[in-house]
Amino acid sequence: MTGASSGIGRAIAEAYAAEGAAVLLTHRDSPDRAREVADRIAARGGHAHVRQADLATRDACERLVEEARAELGRVDVWVNNAGADVLTGEAAAWEWERKLDTLIAVDLKGTIACSYAIGELMGGQERGGTIVNMSWDHVATGMAGENPQLFTAVKGGVLAFSKSLARALAPDVRVNVLCPGWIETSFAEQADRKFHRSVAEATPPAAGPPAPPRRRPNLPRRRGQHARKGLNPGGRHDPRGGLT
Repeated sequence: MTGASSGIGRAIAEAYAAEGAAVLLTHRDSPDRAREVADRIAARGGHAHVRQADLATRDACERLVEEARAELGRVDVWVNNAGADVLTGEAAAWEWERKLDTLIAVDLKGTIACSYAIGELMGGQERGGTIVNMSWDHVATGMAGENPQLFTAVKGGVLAFSKSLARALAPDVRVNVLCPGWIETSFAEQADRKFHRSVAEATPPAAGPPAPPRRRPNLPRRRGQHARKGLNPGGRHDPRGGLT
């Protein structure tokens, strides 16, 4: 589970652990938060391992997959959730090209490199496995603004790559894509109220307000449950309550 020290990644890691899975979670530069997640899992009777990884390079991605194999023995589900934060902190003031380079390195190349490495590993193990990649619901509809334009370009690449990879790895390895809508991550928490109102106005009433991360983990978990059945390779799931 990459990028699991906070937000969606943390919620997914905790959900898998609650179902009895041994979880290996990664962080780039937040060891305390990652250890907090692992301790929380352990306190509930689960098993979690923590690894530091900067997934902007192929070497780091391949090394992480090898560490996961050595630590866990086999890997049934791999979730590529790690993503660069260019919306908060110092990065929010970067010019667009630097933001794009960072997003491509982590969100796109990191997903591709991890997927290739873990796909090869899963293809050689009995009963294969499942890869879940993270895109964004707006890749199909677009959204105005410089940051959304960069984000849709990169996450659209993740979606397209995943569909092609699914064809290459099926039936032994299943690849699916999760396209979340607005989730109360660190960016949403810091966004002004005008932004929150715009999201609420664009969301169908039945969907309710943007969900906290803990309300979304069952989707990738369910997608992992059917790894051995070969169901719906390349499928995209949009947990956005009807927002299009």
